[in-house]
Amino acid sequence: MGQNLARNVASKGFPIAVHNRTSAKTEEFVATYGHEGDIVGGATMADFVGALERPRAVMIMVKAGAPVDAVIEELIAHLDDGDVIIDGGNSLFTDTERRVRSLAARGLRFLGTGVSGGEEGALHGPSMMPGGSHDAYAVVAEVFTKIAAQVDGEPCCTYIGDGGAGHYTKMVHNGIEYADMQLIAEAYDLLRHGLGLGNDELHEVFSTWNAGELSSFLIEITARIFAVRDDQPPVAGVAGAPGHLIDQVLDQAAQKGTGRQTAQEALELGIPVTAITEAVFARALSALRDQRLAASTVLPGPVPGDARVGDDRQGFVDAVRDALYASKVVAYAQGFDQLRAAGAEHGWALDLGTTAAIWRGGCIIRAQFLNRIRDAYTEHPDLANLLLAPYFTELLARTQDNWRRVVSEAVRLGIPAPAFSSSLAYYDGYRRAQLPANLIQAQRDLFGAHTYERVDRPGTFHSAWE
Repeated sequence: MGQNLARNVASKGFPIAVHNRTSAKTEEFVATYGHEGDIVGGATMADFVGALERPRAVMIMVKAGAPVDAVIEELIAHLDDGDVIIDGGNSLFTDTERRVRSLAARGLRFLGTGVSGGEEGALHGPSMMPGGSHDAYAVVAEVFTKIAAQVDGEPCCTYIGDGGAGHYTKMVHNGIEYADMQLIAEAYDLLRHGLGLGNDELHEVFSTWNAGELSSFLIEITARIFAVRDDQPPVAGVAGAPGHLIDQVLDQAAQKGTGRQTAQEALELGIPVTAITEAVFARALSALRDQRLAASTVLPGPVPGDARVGDDRQGFVDAVRDALYASKVVAYAQGFDQLRAAGAEHGWALDLGTTAAIWRGGCIIRAQFLNRIRDAYTEHPDLANLLLAPYFTELLARTQDNWRRVVSEAVRLGIPAPAFSSSLAYYDGYRRAQLPANLIQAQRDLFGAHTYERVDRPGTFHSAWE
């Protein structure tokens, strides 16, 4: 991503210097891409910093954590008061806030900038979420807004807020990404093992979905994945003819931590982000492959693929589409609810409508219905929950029968659908005027004298339940 961001900057007409701790990589980069713009390589850190005009703006693209601190320490020996350091990795927001404070004490300005879009987005236009020193953002605003993705003539980049606001927003973006990917995987599982669709049929289904309300980057690439054939020769002694590549991919999903961090921070705030958390746990469960293989021979239950849904194939495809859309809305609503709460907790003036707008292009979760989210927060800035916006309330009203059908079928068929199920449970819980939490509070008061409130009169009470 660092290389492609540099190429993106150069292609927009800005002079840029590059440095890698392995000087051969710097030389190779300049030799390969130097013709794309005004690119200068710095063999050493001193050479690199010396090639920059003041106030210098240096963007670091390394692994989060200790490597960022190590590069910063190496850099500051060569920087002057007022220079800007930018961390474009997935740093934890608390680390960003610490760096903002420590560097300010040394006369330097710092930006923690979330960058989403992968390698392709970095080259052609990512979504960028800078946070930290507002003065620092002013130094790089022109560059950032020009290299960012553009949607309807608007850059997918804006100053998010001070401190760690930028990296917090990127963290929640990634948490939503986890949920979105898990929901799509569950839809795939239901269509593949509940309906028996082959990869060519799945390609057609997801391509059709991408042409409608579900249009998004993740739906688009999912359709492409199902069309790819395996180009590897058959392994000797292993049965089966060459087929689609997806069927040869091991069912263990890795993670780098931002989804887990989103869930952890939501717990600290008391915000239920159930779709995101279930997506994190689903990846953790997928990693227990050896245990799952052993359990599959011991634990009883329906075998996915043995039992199928009824004869109404198109009806079930449509039901899965509705369940996917409704669950995605819940996942995004939970993510934006967490951003709202985090803004209040940390004193960040987060603009949720603008956040939705900069996620419309460049980033991994870019989707057509982000326009609807932007409009909802623009029209109702104090909206308590995205589900209460008229468009989404109506959408959930027309999709929930199919949503319930799909969750029921998943249970009957023994196909795990934790993100679908938890999203529906959240929706049903949120719309309930009364939940069974009264019993929980009564239990707490009985065994621990934790007190309770009454529905018929004000005050706090404790009773002798025995």
